[in-house]
Amino acid sequence: MNLSRRTRVATAVAGAAAFALLATGCSSGGGSNGSGDSGGDITLTVTTFGTMGFDDLYQEYEDAHPGITIKATNIDTGDNARTDWQTKVAAGSGLPDVQAVEEGWLGLVMQVSDQFNDLSDYGADEIKDRWVPWKLQQATDPDGRIIGYGTDIGPEGLCYNGKLFEQAGLPSDRESVAALFGGADATWDQFFAVGKQYHEATGKAFYDHSGFVWNAMVNQQPEGYYTKDGDLNVEDNANLKALWAQLADGAATGLSDNQTAWDWGGGKAFTDGSFATFMCPGWMLGVVKGQVTAGGGDATTGWDFADVFPGGPANWGGSFLTVPTQSKHPKEAAELAQWMTDPAQQAKAFQAAGVFPSTTEAQADPGVTGESDLTKFFNNAPIGEILAKRAEGVAAQFKGPDDSIIQSQVFGPSIQELDSGKADGTQAWKDAMDLLDQLVVNK
Repeated sequence: MNLSRRTRVATAVAGAAAFALLATGCSSGGGSNGSGDSGGDITLTVTTFGTMGFDDLYQEYEDAHPGITIKATNIDTGDNARTDWQTKVAAGSGLPDVQAVEEGWLGLVMQVSDQFNDLSDYGADEIKDRWVPWKLQQATDPDGRIIGYGTDIGPEGLCYNGKLFEQAGLPSDRESVAALFGGADATWDQFFAVGKQYHEATGKAFYDHSGFVWNAMVNQQPEGYYTKDGDLNVEDNANLKALWAQLADGAATGLSDNQTAWDWGGGKAFTDGSFATFMCPGWMLGVVKGQVTAGGGDATTGWDFADVFPGGPANWGGSFLTVPTQSKHPKEAAELAQWMTDPAQQAKAFQAAGVFPSTTEAQADPGVTGESDLTKFFNNAPIGEILAKRAEGVAAQFKGPDDSIIQSQVFGPSIQELDSGKADGTQAWKDAMDLLDQLVVNK
C-alpha cells in the first residue's frame, strides 16, 4: 500500500483520540484582539506543549517589539500536540504562525516538510553554527531546507530520592549514587539489581512505571524503532527483545509502581515514597519539581539529580520551532522563532523549566551552569554541569514517521499489562506486535 505524504497524514489523523488544550495567559500588548490585526499591528499565534519555559519570554518580546502581540496556546503533552497539528494539516487551516514540533514526531513532519517555510529564507544560514550539529541536521529536510530552529535537547540523568535511599540503606550523596549504578559504565543490569535491593529493603517500587524506562532503553540504541534507512525495526529486533525481557522481569519483581504517566496522583506519588528513582532528561526536571509541589512537597522532600544513567548516554526529546506556510506573517514569525531560540533566551528557558539548551553558547551560560530555583530544589545539584556531561556521546537517533505512535500506542498498552501483572513479557510483546500490525504501515 503506497500512500502519498498528505494522505498518510490525513489517515493518521482519522484514528486520533480527543484531547484537551490548556491555554496559557495571553499578553494584551500591541493593540489587536484575538487573531486579527488592526492598525498595522500584528498578532502572532504560537502553539507549544508541555513545559518549555517560554511563558515569561512572550511579554519580553512584545515589550521589545511594539506592534507585535503574541497569542500563545500550550497543549498538555507532545502526543496531544501531534494530534492537534495533524488535524489542522489535514484540514488545510488552523495552524499557528509558530508551531512547536517534538523530536518524536519530526519524522512525520518531514513527510510534509513543504508545508513549512524554509528558514534559510529568513536568515537561518547565518546562525546555523549556534546549535550542536546533530540538532540542525534533524531539522533539515531531504531537500536541504531548514524547517525548524532547535529549542532544547534531552540528555538524561537519574533523578532519585536521597531520603528514600537512606531508608533502604543505600548511599544518598550524588557521587556515591553515581558509583552505585556503575558511574561511566552504568548498565541496566546494575540498575535493576539495585532496584531489587531497594525493593527487598523497603517492600516498595523503585521507579514510577515501566514506560519511561522503556523509552530510555530504546533511545540509547544506534537504531530504534526505525533503521537509519527509514525501515521499521521492531518485530525481529533482538536488542529490543532483550531489553523488553529485562523490563518485564523488573515489573514482575515489583520494581514498577504502575503509575499513570503524566498524572502520578496529582503529584502525591512523588511525595509519599511510592517510588525512589525517575528517568530525567533536562526538561523533565521542571516536571518533577511541579509534581512535588502539587503533591504538597518542596526541596526537603528529598529529590536529587545524579550524573549517571543506565546504559550510557541517552537523549529523550527536544523540540523545534517551525513556521508553517499557513502563516500570514512568515517573516515576523521566523524572527520570533529565531529570537526564542537565541542562546540568551535558551538560558532563560533553562532557568524557568530545566530545558537544556541545544545551542553551544547557552550551554556555557552562567544562567545554565550556575544556581537557580531548580538547582536549589534538587539539593543544590549542579544541574547544568551534569546535563552537559550527560550530553557527551549522545547521537541523534533517526525517528521514523510513526515513532511516537509506536512508543505510546503500540508499546503503551503492553507496558500497562506488564506493570499491572495482566501479562508476562512474552505475551505483552506479542500483544504489542499485534498492535504494530494494526497501527503502523511498513513502507
